[in-house]
Amino acid sequence: MSAVNGAWDWLTTGTNWSGQDGVVHRLSEHLYFSGVSLGFALVTALPLALVLGHYGRGGTLAINISNIGRAIPTFAVLTILLLLIGSDSDWPVIIALVLFSVPPLITNAYVGMREVDPDVVEAARGMGMTGPQVLFRIELPLAFPLIWTGVRSAAVQVIATATLAALAGFGGLGRIITAGFNRQITAQVVAGAVLVAALALLVEGVLLALQRILDPMRRRRTPVTPASPPTSSISSLSGATHS
Repeated sequence: MSAVNGAWDWLTTGTNWSGQDGVVHRLSEHLYFSGVSLGFALVTALPLALVLGHYGRGGTLAINISNIGRAIPTFAVLTILLLLIGSDSDWPVIIALVLFSVPPLITNAYVGMREVDPDVVEAARGMGMTGPQVLFRIELPLAFPLIWTGVRSAAVQVIATATLAALAGFGGLGRIITAGFNRQITAQVVAGAVLVAALALLVEGVLLALQRILDPMRRRRTPVTPASPPTSSISSLSGATHS
């Protein structure tokens, strides 16, 4: 309990929140690394997974390749990138975090697209919808929950893993933890860990709330009866995506 009480005292001390080594500055660095890395991962992984899921080809290969990032420790990847690129820029950290966040994005997006009911897709094509219309009006709305779950998972993992940047001399909340180890201040180590955990939980909560707001199916609550033809569900689904 002494470590917990010491961490509370550290967190409630105003001087620990200001300056170059303060919580506010380290938090901004942490958010920068996490946000930029997640942004690059979203731009590169999601379109690829959605296209592969739409056509149903190459998804297994893409998932297996992306999972290599899970098999190799992030710190090992960061070390290799530091040797190749150097420590003069933030790219080693960003690239390492991107490689770590891509697997859940590709896996969830591809699986979500492939789990869309084939009968619904065929009914949409039978109504004259083109490939892009089927993708954006039918498959994406139905796959959205699983896709967004991948985004949430990637975001939380990136925030937790970004603490490793401190071991390579970069910024972030991990610097609070490493500074505590170097000075043998257990309370500071615990306080840094609490800050990282709190940030991850906060981001998870925000993304969960956004999922409820952005879900294209949120306004369509009345289930279709088994006797209803597929075209009726397609019509209501298409209307929900435009409402």
